[in-house]
Amino acid sequence: MDFGLDPAILQFLAAPVAASLIIVGIHAYLGLHVVERGVIFVDLSLAQIASLGATIAVLVPTLGGEPHSAGVYWMSLLFTLVGALIFAFVKSHRAKIPQEAIIGITYAVASAAVIVVMSKAPGEAEHLRDMLVGNILSVQWSEVWLTAAVYSVIAAFHYVFRRRFLEISIHPVEARARGVSVRFWDFLFYASFGLVVTRSVAIAGVLLVFCYLIVPSVAGMLFASRIGPRLSIAWAMGAFVSMLGMYFSVVFDLPTGATIVCTFGVVLTVMAVARQLLLGRL
Repeated sequence: MDFGLDPAILQFLAAPVAASLIIVGIHAYLGLHVVERGVIFVDLSLAQIASLGATIAVLVPTLGGEPHSAGVYWMSLLFTLVGALIFAFVKSHRAKIPQEAIIGITYAVASAAVIVVMSKAPGEAEHLRDMLVGNILSVQWSEVWLTAAVYSVIAAFHYVFRRRFLEISIHPVEARARGVSVRFWDFLFYASFGLVVTRSVAIAGVLLVFCYLIVPSVAGMLFASRIGPRLSIAWAMGAFVSMLGMYFSVVFDLPTGATIVCTFGVVLTVMAVARQLLLGRL
């Protein structure tokens, strides 16, 4: 078996690799917030809400009726922003129902609704598969540049207000005690998060986007406690796994999204074992 890649294949992979690195860049950072907030499944939930909006839009001829049309994207984004608004307002330190429970319920209902709506669309199995694992190999350079531009604006926004976002993610009770409008900043966080998720899901699918958000952040937590080193490890791990997973998918003729997800799992396991060995616990 030839494990090399000829120039034509490398050229074909250039846009997907660039897209994956751009997605890693923003998702590894957002993942730090998600892990600190303890709302691990918020990405999956918002992704399913985005998928529900897209699925409904596909069935509406006036919106284009094609999965990659502008009308479908804007409907998907609208649904995601509504979800962001809900998640921001259900969070409260005095709430009897944990926010994670609301997020889980939303995910389950949105997933079921997608299946129900998709049952009325032709080629339902293919659509469901694409939403779960995506088809990142089909991304075009125009999508890559547009995604880079959108994520750059969101990254700049988060950089300007980084202290406030970190404060409400790590110390929300103290922020509330000092009079900070935690709900308002929560909405800004989830809204910007929703913009990222909507775009990423359209490129990479629900499962891969979830891995990009959580796995690199967890990898960073294994070896560092400070935000800077954790983020550096997350970026490095996410970039390495993205390229390794794509390489495996091409060499062994495997579905790309699912292969990258499995590679994330294997590499994270290796890193966890390596950490235990370094600590002398194995």
